[in-house]
Amino acid sequence: SYHEKRVAGQLRERSIAHFLPLYQTVRHWRNGRANLQLPLFPGYVFVQIARADRVRVLGISSVVRLVGTSTGPVVIPDAEIRTLQKGLSSSVHAEPCPYLTVGSRVRIRRGPFSGAEGFLIRKKQKCKVVISLEIIMRSVAVEVDASDVEPCRGSFPCLVPVLSPG
Repeated sequence: SYHEKRVAGQLRERSIAHFLPLYQTVRHWRNGRANLQLPLFPGYVFVQIARADRVRVLGISSVVRLVGTSTGPVVIPDAEIRTLQKGLSSSVHAEPCPYLTVGSRVRIRRGPFSGAEGFLIRKKQKCKVVISLEIIMRSVAVEVDASDVEPCRGSFPCLVPVLSPG
């Protein structure tokens, strides 16, 4: 962890297609505050490679392994990556969120994340949808208008788990 930007730079130098989703945050220290761009999924950089190119990625000093099973790397659907890229290129506020397995499953109907599915939560009186990438067990919370979500088939409408602020 904390090497994601370095890995992305080395992937760029090697002309390997990659995606490092970042989010903006403000950190406060004793001597002031700073605006930072941090990885949305700490410890992960997404790559698009042929099976034969795995060695080129694994040869980067800060890369530990490719996410996968004993049979090989696991592929994240292109649609999930495109949705993240499209959403993060807009002005929507996104932030990391703990991976959740409870709550109502919803689909976002409008906006840059339209079509994405996740779990509806309320945090500090704001409506957010937690979109999870199950393969890497990471999630991101995006702020949405309550009217822009609909329950997924088989869910109870408007069940909203309440999470403690913070």
